[in-house]
Amino acid sequence: MCLLPSVGGGIARFDWLGGLEEVPLMRPCLGEPERSPGRYEPNRLACYPLLPWSNRIAHGGFFIGERRISLPLNRDDDAYPIHGSGWQRRWTVREHDADAAHLELIEEARDAYSYHATLHYQLEGDALKVRLGVTNTGDAALPFGLGLHPFFPLHGGARLLAPATGVWLNDGQGPLPIRHGPAPAPWDFSTRRHLPSQGVNHAFTGWSGKAVIEWPDLALRLHVEADVDGYVLYTPADEDFFCFEPVDHPINAVHLPGGPVANGMTLLGPGASLERAFAFRAEAVEEGRHP
Repeated sequence: MCLLPSVGGGIARFDWLGGLEEVPLMRPCLGEPERSPGRYEPNRLACYPLLPWSNRIAHGGFFIGERRISLPLNRDDDAYPIHGSGWQRRWTVREHDADAAHLELIEEARDAYSYHATLHYQLEGDALKVRLGVTNTGDAALPFGLGLHPFFPLHGGARLLAPATGVWLNDGQGPLPIRHGPAPAPWDFSTRRHLPSQGVNHAFTGWSGKAVIEWPDLALRLHVEADVDGYVLYTPADEDFFCFEPVDHPINAVHLPGGPVANGMTLLGPGASLERAFAFRAEAVEEGRHP
């Protein structure tokens, strides 16, 4: 595992060393992720944290009671504020050794999210364990949400097992959800199936918190576990990767019916904290065995 704390506290590469050759379990960051002097591109990483919210938020912000929380655009190629702020910040390494690293981030925004975040990476045998935590250091309660954004290589064709009870569907023109329902048959990952050929960028709900990514050509699988009940699946057309993002809330949760808390976010008062745990465990596939 290789980390880049200065680029969103993210992972540059996470490889399987159990065979004769190194095999990327997450799409490796190849080359320098610097777009221009002092400007970095986290989307070139293997994985980065999502906080204090995931994916996109409409209308440039939201209201908590009568207080408006303004969220400026943070990408010049996206029409909405996206993925919070942690992925675009330089994190500080507080402790590290050969198998673990503990990172911290302090974010201060007078009219939006102020927080203290912690990010702990730990290698244990064939597994990478990640703990992501956040404390509201602002003067008012706000809805917080956490997740991870890994990029996984296709390796010639990946299969996914990730049982979920529903999915937020959009209008086919943009990623913002407009209605919730059961997953269409090609997106029903209650049994192992190949990723759909058409592009998917949707939030799934009612996830069991356990998933398996399998690469048949490599006789290798990756078990994913998280203490969240949702994920975003992103399968861009004509790319050699996909994203399976374990998150505790769907896209645009602050504007969905019922509000942010009803849709998985946690309302943290000043000084209150939230933590989520994630694990990625590699396993060689024995012939005839299935997850």
